[in-house]
Amino acid sequence: MKVRRDPRVPLTTAAGLGAVAVVVALVTGGSAPVVTAIAGVVTGLLAAVSLIMAASRVVPVHRRQPGAWRWMAAGSLTWLLGVGVRPVADGTPFVLTFADLLMLVGSVLLAIGCGMSVKPPAFTRGVIRQGADAYLGAASVFAVAWVAVLGPAFRKAEDTGAFFVALALPMVCLLATCAVTPAVAASRSGNRVVGLTGVGLLTAITAAEMATALARLDGDTPPLAAGLVVPAMLLVLAVAPWMQEVRPARPLPAALTAATPLVLVAAATLVATLYAIGNSRDAALVIVAASVVLVLLGRLFVLLVETAGMRRLVDVGEQQLRRLAESTGDVVLVCDPCGVIQEVGPGLETTYGYRPDDLAFRPIFDYIHPEDVPAVQALLDRMTDEDDGPEQEGGTRISCRFRAADGTWRPTESVAARHVRDDDLVLVTIRDISDQVALRNQVTHLTFHDGVTGLPNRAYFEERARDVLTRRGAGGTAVIFLDLDGFTSVNDSVGHASGDHLLGQAARRLRSAVRADDTLARWGGDEFAVLLEGGTSGADAQTAIDLAERLVRAVSNEPFRVADRDIALTASVGVAFAEEDLPPGDLLRNADVAMSRAKELGGRRVEVFATHMHADVLRRLEIASDLQRALLENQFAIEYQPVVDLATSRVTAVEALVRWWRGSTFVPPEQFLGPAEDTGIIVPLSEWILREACREVAAWRASSWDIGLALNLSARQIMAPRFVETVAEALSESGLPASALTLEVIEEMLVEDAGEMISRLSELRTLGVRLAIDDFGTGYASLAFLRQLPVDMIKIDPSFVSGLGNDDTLTLLTRTIVQLGNDLGLIVVAEGIERPEQLDLLRKMGCTRGQGYLVARPMTARGVDSLMPTTTLQNTA
Repeated sequence: MKVRRDPRVPLTTAAGLGAVAVVVALVTGGSAPVVTAIAGVVTGLLAAVSLIMAASRVVPVHRRQPGAWRWMAAGSLTWLLGVGVRPVADGTPFVLTFADLLMLVGSVLLAIGCGMSVKPPAFTRGVIRQGADAYLGAASVFAVAWVAVLGPAFRKAEDTGAFFVALALPMVCLLATCAVTPAVAASRSGNRVVGLTGVGLLTAITAAEMATALARLDGDTPPLAAGLVVPAMLLVLAVAPWMQEVRPARPLPAALTAATPLVLVAAATLVATLYAIGNSRDAALVIVAASVVLVLLGRLFVLLVETAGMRRLVDVGEQQLRRLAESTGDVVLVCDPCGVIQEVGPGLETTYGYRPDDLAFRPIFDYIHPEDVPAVQALLDRMTDEDDGPEQEGGTRISCRFRAADGTWRPTESVAARHVRDDDLVLVTIRDISDQVALRNQVTHLTFHDGVTGLPNRAYFEERARDVLTRRGAGGTAVIFLDLDGFTSVNDSVGHASGDHLLGQAARRLRSAVRADDTLARWGGDEFAVLLEGGTSGADAQTAIDLAERLVRAVSNEPFRVADRDIALTASVGVAFAEEDLPPGDLLRNADVAMSRAKELGGRRVEVFATHMHADVLRRLEIASDLQRALLENQFAIEYQPVVDLATSRVTAVEALVRWWRGSTFVPPEQFLGPAEDTGIIVPLSEWILREACREVAAWRASSWDIGLALNLSARQIMAPRFVETVAEALSESGLPASALTLEVIEEMLVEDAGEMISRLSELRTLGVRLAIDDFGTGYASLAFLRQLPVDMIKIDPSFVSGLGNDDTLTLLTRTIVQLGNDLGLIVVAEGIERPEQLDLLRKMGCTRGQGYLVARPMTARGVDSLMPTTTLQNTA
């Protein structure tokens, strides 16, 4: 403990000591009472000033310390007043003078300050016991002093009343000293210097006043040495508040301070007995001895009352503990050090099905799981080991399994503590935590398993993959990702509940296809993942691919029975193999990329991850992130490819094609149209193309050029909110007639969401806009949709036109499509005309219109301006 110092205090102390030395030197030739009085006044004043200054400037150890020092300062001032007037008062005929009364009051104030200077303990003894101990100590010291000094003086005294009156002041000081000494000695305060110094000062006052009283009775002058002891202690008291304790002294043991009065009584009894053997009976000594016996009896009675009260408190506390334990469903057992059950609480039968007599006097180890017995035995050994001391008194927790009457092992949480009344017994409280353990296991299962399929979930799969790659390395480890093709339409058609039922069926099929030591998990949605833990041979790679193909067949070979209907699904599967230093997250990502690649290629296939796949994904992500900025910065442009009448070679329409210049780099449409569709940028981009193209074509038509506009539509664009209104607004703003606008859709778009798609296209048809089916002949239901949707035009896919003249089958199919269109009264447009012989054959088949590099390449709006209505075809030879 450190206290703050005042630099002026050492100077004050030094000046005081010098002043005392000067005064003593000057009055050395004077009488002893005068010297004692002057020394007492100076040192008492110094002590009082020092204590008052310290109370206001030194950081206190506890909150009562400043007040205690002020009490001691008041005692010092009162005492010095008494010492100052004593030389004058000694001339009076009274045995006990006014000066003695002042010194008596000062001593009492000093005693109060000493008691307050230390921090009281948390649990103090009663006032009666403290007073009894003080009296026993004072009486014992008095008895010894009587035998040694006071007895002979008493026998020589002429006036016994004056004798005892003269001893009143030292006796009160002795009683005050005995009252505060135990508290100061046993205190745990960080700074007890002032308190101990005060006790020393009271002891010095007692001794000095005893010598003064005896000198008065003999008619002599008190000795100078006895009178200077008190000033010397006052000097120490003046310095004590400013002393610094680097390491606080350890307090005396409580047992020692409590036994001190009894030790003093024993010593006084021995001295009194020896004195009585060699001397006649002394009345004063007998009175003191009798009072001591009476006080001891009183103290014994108080001790018995306190002991009985403590016993009742212990019994009540034990009963309350038992009731509390029983109210919480705990079972209370009392065991001996060998584990034999001595007592059983009443909650045993309710919780575990045993009657108390079934367990009484039987080893507790018979009911503990064999695996937990060593830990329980070690705990009992520690609890009953005398060397462990109080650290085990608070109880020790241990988890073990307890056998119930039905033979089941119940998980428990037990607390063992020493018995309150017998340290050789152990109190064991057993709490059944079966419900908590079951709930914890359920939470753990739900945390790492999927609630729909019962398979491990993504969190478990990731942790398992990380663990496998850490322990076994990359050799032979593979990850397979599987996605159900077309599952989204299942939820939309039969509902999510039926979709979950289908996922459960798929999980069972996949589980039957994988090996027992492979990890199958539901990754999320309609995706599943398989972790293969193999060796390092090349056959393991083939094993993984074979398993991937089995998974595809397990999903695709048989339809799923859901909501009283058969639903056929296929699967897209990606496989990735672990490599050295490849993080688990990258391995999972690679399998996901390979699966996405398989899905892009049409599904129902297996793709093995290759490095370029990841590069393609990154490139698509980069393009997707730049599309929004490109739209804001007008990086897109429109080119137009003419559509001509094959009979007259006249340009009848232009097809608007979007182009993207990313800085100085041209990005092909096939690279950014897919990401634009995925990110939704295709919707605002298509609206911009529509408005710009309608404006350009309307300007050409204003120049008496009867030319039309063709635009391709995406599925996201058609399904966007207000799509029909957007088309109407573009036509209105540009002034382009609705009949001059032809919107093209591919057949796959009609198949995926036929109802909503046909409804939107019908609304466009109501506006007067023409409709065309692009890439005709490559879809799934072309003829059916020609009947459901009133279209105006079909465009033959370039794959048919490319084989004209070289492939008889393609030539026949192309002729059939042209004939079908003519019979239905539709305009037939052939795309991809690149060779003269293709153009000749199309003319002979009766195809009315065409476009391609042979007819005209895509060009800017300025290039279209240069075209004349009489534009002729290139060399047709």
